[in-house]
Amino acid sequence: MSCMNNKDILQIKNLSVSFTQYEKGLRKIDLKVIQNLNVSVGEGELVAVVGASGSGKSLLAHAILGILPHNCDAEGNIWFEDELLSPERIEELRGKKIVLVPQSVTYLDPLEKVGKQVRKEQNDKSVRKKQEELFAFYKLPQNTSDLYPFELSGGMARRVLLTTAMMESPRLIIADEPTPGLHLEAAKKAMGHFREFADKGNGVLLITHDIELALEVADRIAVFYAGTTVEEAPVADFQSVDTLRHPYTKALWRALPQNGFHPFPGNQPYAKDMPNGCPFGPRCPQLTPECEGNILEQTIRFGTVRCIHAK
Repeated sequence: MSCMNNKDILQIKNLSVSFTQYEKGLRKIDLKVIQNLNVSVGEGELVAVVGASGSGKSLLAHAILGILPHNCDAEGNIWFEDELLSPERIEELRGKKIVLVPQSVTYLDPLEKVGKQVRKEQNDKSVRKKQEELFAFYKLPQNTSDLYPFELSGGMARRVLLTTAMMESPRLIIADEPTPGLHLEAAKKAMGHFREFADKGNGVLLITHDIELALEVADRIAVFYAGTTVEEAPVADFQSVDTLRHPYTKALWRALPQNGFHPFPGNQPYAKDMPNGCPFGPRCPQLTPECEGNILEQTIRFGTVRCIHAK
């Protein structure tokens, strides 16, 4: 696994995303679903983004790729290989140097054969050769190219999506929940492919709810809660609850089967009902009046955390 001091491929600073909605007729509201989010991916790194459903993980992927819904606004800065990205530049990089392995296999066109989709309808020899090499690398049968998506197993469809991403020789893969529907062996193989890609000096941002699998392949873990990064830590820190920093991260650790499977009371707040200060405050056993103020990100033991009580 990579060194944490490697040059950043992706760096995101103070990203906020809000939806424009209308209530009770013409009353307009801006619903902020991501707030002051920071995350980075270095050369040779696989960074896993974990957190409960609704914490903003998939929305982060869409913000990076510039594919947010029309009623959505994003603020903040995104750098790719030291270049501050504009919407126009993101569009140029999307699908080439920055690629998405999507959450759903429905991204495949059901009416077109798989090979044609992977090649993006190009038919010259060099493109066909690369497709065949990638199919072989990901252990897809030789006849896969002539199949329609409905003829693929779940695992095959996932590998086809990964092959599609790799056709352009990207520098950064954003993998959005790539393992649902896969049995454990196939899921581990998929994770292994991302690890191999990162080990070649590239970057992977892995968005997942499966913390156990993420811990097997990641270099760092970014923990999301209610639309922000509450902690970012080296994967080694997850070996013990005592080396983690944020109460929510510690709650996730205790909820893992190997750590006793202890549930944590309460629910993540809806974006419209966010508490003042720390979003985890209403559920936190360490809550004090100071937690209702502005909680700044701080660096502690080679990791970052948003908690005034972190040590």
